[in-house]
This record gives sequence, structure tokens and C-alpha cells, in this order.
Amino acid sequence: MKRAIFILCFLIGGAQLVQSQIQGGIKGGINYNSNSFTDVKNDVVFDNAKSKTGFHAGAWLRINLPVTNLYLRPELVYTQLSNEVSYQYNDLSSPQTTTYDFQKIDIPVLVGMKFLKVAHVFGGPSFQYILDSDFNIEELKQVDSDGFSVGVQFGAGIELGKLGLDVRWERALSDTEAEFVDSNVGNVNFDTRVNQIIVGLSYRF
Repeated sequence: MKRAIFILCFLIGGAQLVQSQIQGGIKGGINYNSNSFTDVKNDVVFDNAKSKTGFHAGAWLRINLPVTNLYLRPELVYTQLSNEVSYQYNDLSSPQTTTYDFQKIDIPVLVGMKFLKVAHVFGGPSFQYILDSDFNIEELKQVDSDGFSVGVQFGAGIELGKLGLDVRWERALSDTEAEFVDSNVGNVNFDTRVNQIIVGLSYRF
């Protein structure tokens, strides 16, 4: 009987320990296609972020690593974003610019550190897979994309209770990942992995 009680207490304690080490929740926010925070400010203030703003939504896990203040945070995120692409119809024409809209799945795998009880910093690779894409002009229809690319994210944030806020910078690591094909334009290569400033809100269950 004593052995059964001991095993039961051990299982309950183990379950509580695992629950305390693994947390999860949902997240969402705004993405700015930009190389710097200054560019984001200028785009929002002067251009109303018309062609460089997107959004994201998804889920996350946080696995606290024992005996340290470090954690592992994998995420699964749906992102919709716009990017500007320049092209020429031929060698004699002037460059044209079009907006390239695309939807993708992002899988960041981040390592973070907590400090001051409410603050944290993090960084790590982010894997991207393009789900769908389109241009805002009728002349460009066909897009050939490799689909998969890799970037890296760095950021910081705070958590107040179950609510969190973080700001990230995502840097592209991949080279050209796609091209559009048109009889007048020819093949034009461009990169689907854009540099981003990402502002996100999260909720922990």
C-alpha cells in the first residue's frame, strides 16, 4: 500500500514538473517588410505602410531548460506579407515596380533567456515555406518558386501574466528563391525571403 501511494505521489509530482517546464499559447501581430526600425517609421508615417505591411497568426511552445534561465521556443506561424519587386519589359524600357503578395508558413526555432522576471531576449533560425503568391498586375501571372528558405530572428519582449509583447528583426539568409515568367518580361529572379520587423502579441494558456 505504501509503495502504491509513493508511486502515485511520484507520478503526480512528475506531471506537475513537466507542466511547469512546458508552456504554450497563441500569438498574432503585424509584420513590416523593412531593413530597419527607421524605415518602418518612415513607411508608416509617410506612406501609411501601404505596400510593406502584413500580419501573422499562429501557436507556440516554450520548453524551459532545467537548471538555467534558458528556454526553447518553437513556433508554427501563418504569415501574409507584401513585397515590392522591380522588373523591365525589355532592355530599352525603364524599370517597373509591382507589389508581390504572398502567404507562407514560418517555423522559428528560438533559444531565449529570461531576466528581471518579466523580460526576455531570444534568437534562432526561422524556416519558411511559401503557400501561395500573386502580383497586383495582370501581365505577370506565372510564378515559379522553390518555396523553402531560411532566415534568422532576433528579438526581445516582456510578459505580464499570461500576456506577452515582443519585437523581432528577421534577416534573410537565403539567396534568390523565386522567379516570374512572362513572354514580354522574360525570367526575373527575386527573393521571397524579405527582411522584416515583426511586432507580436501572445497569450499563454
